[in-house]
Amino acid sequence: MFEKFSRSWDLVKASASVLRSDKELMLFPVISGIATLVVLATFLLPMFALRIFAEGIGLGGVVFGFLFYFVQYSVMIFFNCALVGAAMIRLDGGDPTLADGFNAARAKIPSILGYAAIAATVGVLLQALKSKDNNFLVRLAGSGLGAAWTLATFLVVPVLVSRNVGPVDALKESVSLLKRTWGENAVGQVGIGAAFGLITFAFVLVGVALTLLAAQASFALAVVVGALFLLAVLLVGIYQAALSAIYSAALYRYAVSHETPAAFRDAGLEQAFLPKAG
Repeated sequence: MFEKFSRSWDLVKASASVLRSDKELMLFPVISGIATLVVLATFLLPMFALRIFAEGIGLGGVVFGFLFYFVQYSVMIFFNCALVGAAMIRLDGGDPTLADGFNAARAKIPSILGYAAIAATVGVLLQALKSKDNNFLVRLAGSGLGAAWTLATFLVVPVLVSRNVGPVDALKESVSLLKRTWGENAVGQVGIGAAFGLITFAFVLVGVALTLLAAQASFALAVVVGALFLLAVLLVGIYQAALSAIYSAALYRYAVSHETPAAFRDAGLEQAFLPKAG
């Protein structure tokens, strides 16, 4: 397991070097974040106006929740496909543009919508399990299933971008690849999430402290300091999203092709992704 951890972090560092060489890739999660906020606002306004959940989660609430998940997932998956498509070009030695990424995603819109429908259904079911206030075991099972779903679907986007398959086949291939890359998959995801979680937590603590300190001088200064730290937290989130997408692209590419471009020559990919016998 320690060997898998070491290889995974070598792959994370190599992915970071790819991102440093093409900072334009971070524009995809920026635009995605703006689009998801628009979607959120679009659903929140009618939700409060119509008081959809005022009397609990009924049939209307389930339908509303599914529609929200579907639209939100469609937007996020589309932009993830655009980012991974551009990252694939960079991994091949090219110099991708925003248009290249969006063209890659547009070519997969039917599959993206199909996978978004699957993800929305799973999202509604998992949320229903995790919201059981009076049953700890059901909530725990929901959290465990959610973690398993995240691992199993980590490579769906690279599969959709790289192959001409539908959402079900992409999901099956992602699960199949998980059996070969579970160590790198799990350590990479958990490691990236933990590292950026600590960074974000540190930024929040420092930001709150400095904002309170600035408030002793003036309210305007406190607003400026708070806004700057909020911007810093958002930038950390953007960097994490871009790095995670590049990591998934690299993990998929070398799991299936065993090719090693310049950015990954020291990442131990040949040992990490040797074909299994049989």
